[in-house]
Amino acid sequence: MPVFSEISLLITNYNRTVSLSRLLEGVKKLDLQFREIVVSDDGSNPEHIKQLENLGKIYPLTILKAPKNKGLGNNINKGQDVIKTPYTLYIQEDFVPNPLFVEKLAVAHQFMQQNKELDFVRFYAYYKFPNLKQISDGFSEMSFSHLKFWQGYRKFYVYSDHPHLRRANFFDRFGRYDEGVKPDRTEYNMMMKVLAQNPKAYFYDNINELLDQVNTDIEPSTIKRNMFRNNDAAYAHVARAIYRYLRFNLELIIYKIKPKK
Repeated sequence: MPVFSEISLLITNYNRTVSLSRLLEGVKKLDLQFREIVVSDDGSNPEHIKQLENLGKIYPLTILKAPKNKGLGNNINKGQDVIKTPYTLYIQEDFVPNPLFVEKLAVAHQFMQQNKELDFVRFYAYYKFPNLKQISDGFSEMSFSHLKFWQGYRKFYVYSDHPHLRRANFFDRFGRYDEGVKPDRTEYNMMMKVLAQNPKAYFYDNINELLDQVNTDIEPSTIKRNMFRNNDAAYAHVARAIYRYLRFNLELIIYKIKPKK
């Protein structure tokens, strides 16, 4: 039985209790034991709140409710605030861990225990980070330089809100998630906050091996992207790459000089 007494599992949820149930069942099947499982709910509809309460009778959950939807930033902040362990495993509700995840989580935990400068370890991504230095056990260190323009805009995604293990001092180190903005902007702003503090982070090379992201027709993703961002036409791809690169560099400079919050 893998017991991670120094790690709390933080799950964010909004109107997706079928997905949440699938994740919790996956954790149970792998016999993963954490100090605490915190489910931070962002003002889900009454039928989902009822189902969330039912899940709390099956699994040992700490459930945090909200009187109304306050956005992704508030939901992560309030969840992280109650966690007392040295490390947090953050996973959104639509992921399911695979058997190998248990072993690699233990490796990541050991990395962080041994290297006090290591801020977080990432387990999943939509695409491989462009500049990696191999460490061991399938993990590599991410290297970022805003001057190397040929690496493209994807090099900026050192941080992602995809599943990762982080230290208890994450907010002290990088600041809190911005509230009152759209989810994709919340993620983007945190990415910039992290980059501005010169993070040290590891990345699991086989990006889809450890967890599956399951978005069904019953509970599709609640985050809507704009058409320009998702358009795969050649002109849109080129325009998006140029726009992002210029914008990312400018905003990183701003985040480096403005006060952390």
